[in-house]
Amino acid sequence: MNKLILKASFFALSVVSASVIAKVSPEEAARLGQDLTFIGAEKAGNADGSIPAWTGGYSDHSVEEVRGTNPFASDKILFTITAQNVAQYKDQLSPGQVAMFKKYPDYKMNVYPTHRSATYPDKLMPVIQKNAKNTELVAGGNGLENFDTTIPFPIPQNGLEIIWNHITRYRGGKVTRHVNQFPVLANGDYVPVELRETLVFPEYLRSGRQAADDNVLFYFMQEVLAPARLTGTVLLVHETINQVKEARRAWIYNAGQRRVRRAPNVAYDGPGTASDGLRTSDNLDMFNGAPDKYNWKLVGKKEMYIPYNNYKMMDPKLSYDQIINAGHMNPEYVRYEKHRVWVVEGTLKDGERHIYSKRTLYVDEDTWTASVIDHYDGRGDLWRVAEAYNVQFYNQDVPWMAAEALYDLNSGRYLVLGLANEESEYIDWDIEPERDDFTTNALRRMGIR
Repeated sequence: MNKLILKASFFALSVVSASVIAKVSPEEAARLGQDLTFIGAEKAGNADGSIPAWTGGYSDHSVEEVRGTNPFASDKILFTITAQNVAQYKDQLSPGQVAMFKKYPDYKMNVYPTHRSATYPDKLMPVIQKNAKNTELVAGGNGLENFDTTIPFPIPQNGLEIIWNHITRYRGGKVTRHVNQFPVLANGDYVPVELRETLVFPEYLRSGRQAADDNVLFYFMQEVLAPARLTGTVLLVHETINQVKEARRAWIYNAGQRRVRRAPNVAYDGPGTASDGLRTSDNLDMFNGAPDKYNWKLVGKKEMYIPYNNYKMMDPKLSYDQIINAGHMNPEYVRYEKHRVWVVEGTLKDGERHIYSKRTLYVDEDTWTASVIDHYDGRGDLWRVAEAYNVQFYNQDVPWMAAEALYDLNSGRYLVLGLANEESEYIDWDIEPERDDFTTNALRRMGIR
């Protein structure tokens, strides 16, 4: 399979086969930090200057909390995409984004100047360079070999490698956050589900990675704090790197039953926790889990309007009622910018079952975040549209999300996860996790009733 020419604006590659050797030559890896950023994005801007060159991203460690501080607050709207002019911009939008304008006449996108604010900690540069030269796909592309910490394929050669970059991307190493999930009815009504989530990669445990963690990508704990009917439900996940060899380890503490049980349905299209049927387990974080149910085709690379630098959405002066509207979030608090994305199409394999027959991912080159995903039902019709409201936590050099949303084009309902505007606590990056914090005994201790 030919190597990608990254400066081409659009190209096609065939679906990955198990025989693909994913690592690149030392000469290719040397491009990282030269014409490519050290995570693999093109450093140069685009031809007309609407996407600037990457000059290091935005970093300011003097700020204690990013929430409530917007470094781009003085930017003016360049233009607004509406139902009346969307045809003019459809080539820079996904089919799902275009469908939102057809579904909701009041929907709009405010487009701002592009800031390539994303950056990672410098200490990860040699790790990612080493991955480029050493990491390989194994088990038919469903696992990784010789992989360390984050971004196995900064110079990707096929769609599956880009999926792995999204799954393994850096999110701070260790973090606890206090956020809400909002299943929103078609009329705009909602009951927030209050969550405390902890995400830790084994390298960031106080004891460091141990032999028992060889096939663990990260540990995840999610505790439901409200409403009362769900309070005390806790989910524990050991996310495995090769989930075909060893399925995701998941357990749930059920407050009503006062016991811990294995949760094999916390995977693929199993129902998402407390989501009122609005997302699957593998919709969390835009896409997560084993990639084995789909054939992943790299369609190409394009310029696209995606949510970016959404600091305004995080403002603690805003209430949830101001942000959440019927049908979609309030467009006044969503910021779009033009960025380059990788386009990867996942088609359900013959003989496999999933409620989504196809999903098309638009993955930001500067963060490896799947920033927009179009989901298709079993008949091949467009069904759900997901957006990641990207933000740079510049005090930690962590690209992540202010929130993520999944819009159901059929029912008019949608789900938002990640908002914390009304919470006194938000994100804690200074935790000191132990391996014992992610055991079934720890899960039992967290049960409150």
